[in-house]
Amino acid sequence: MKRGHLGRGLVVAVSVVALLAVAISVGGASAQEVTPAAGDCTTKSSTRSGNFVGIVHAQRVQGCQVHITDDAANGTPPLIWHKGPMMGTASTGPVVVTPIFWNPAGHPMTSTYKSIITSYLADVAAASGSHTNVFSTLNEYFGSNGNISYQVRLGTPVNDTSPLPKSSCNLNSKDTTGIYADGSGYDTCIDDAQVQDETENVVAARGLPVDLGHMYVLFLAKHVETCFTSGTTSTGGNACTINHDPSAAYCAYHNQTPHGLVYANLSFPIYASSTGFTCSSDAVYPTVQAPNGDPDADTEVSPTSHEIMEAITDPDVHGGWYDSSGFENGDECSYVFGSTKGGRGKLYNQVINGHAYLTQEEFSNQDFFRTGLGCLQSE
Repeated sequence: MKRGHLGRGLVVAVSVVALLAVAISVGGASAQEVTPAAGDCTTKSSTRSGNFVGIVHAQRVQGCQVHITDDAANGTPPLIWHKGPMMGTASTGPVVVTPIFWNPAGHPMTSTYKSIITSYLADVAAASGSHTNVFSTLNEYFGSNGNISYQVRLGTPVNDTSPLPKSSCNLNSKDTTGIYADGSGYDTCIDDAQVQDETENVVAARGLPVDLGHMYVLFLAKHVETCFTSGTTSTGGNACTINHDPSAAYCAYHNQTPHGLVYANLSFPIYASSTGFTCSSDAVYPTVQAPNGDPDADTEVSPTSHEIMEAITDPDVHGGWYDSSGFENGDECSYVFGSTKGGRGKLYNQVINGHAYLTQEEFSNQDFFRTGLGCLQSE
């Protein structure tokens, strides 16, 4: 394990909904679906602990909402610039987002799953410069290297079939079942150092650029648990993907490696889980909303949006935009969807390049100063 990885700090845009707080030491929808059950169940955990930052407060799965109707932020806005550089400025050029689908033998991903995610990223790129989706809120932010503009390009998707490394974190036997909606669970566990290693290996093998003009999003296969560090997953001293243990914490995060590579870890989506945790829209609605007909891919689109937005506005995880509690633009609006359209089980709130998606809203300082709210579907 390369301990140096942790020195850079993790930004955990942790799109997670849970029963407990996380303790970290280092068309024609029914009225019920459109208006989720009332109840503010947000726990009061810190968004930054040591080198780990941007932790979204845990949330109950059922009977709770996250300010879905009033577009209020989750944190303590406004966002404050911490004097660092941004992605997507005139000096960096458009942000090239490259998806890496890590699906080795024994851990397949469906072609539909990969296609919907890739199509989403292609649509975000095709809509660059428009003012009709969440990415348009980027235009109000700036850094030491200039103003951000909504200009995104899709990098060539990578189908990574490299074998998984040996487990570095201890997989508990009770987490081998009851994690996913089908009742299955994990069969291996890897830590962030291994996530970083694989991402850097893929980039190096293809001679891809490492700079603030490029971001690499690693999509993990089903049955792979990930944690921040190696060792135990039995206590709150570690933070991992959803499990039956006190370490259950996140669905996704972004970070920068010691070599300057901006990446995100998107673990395979979990919802309708016996753990009582979710990464999906069933945090707010009675069922998972799947406007493209694939609950897995439709779930993954929202944290993907979350991580890309945050990486652009806080690439080095220290010098970017976040509020006095450590919330970045994605954190402020986690699970805040706003108004929706669509039929039962297929609600959406974004039409990007002609295609429908359901993603969380994103935070705007300008809207916050104007309305006291801040979460928007577009600028």
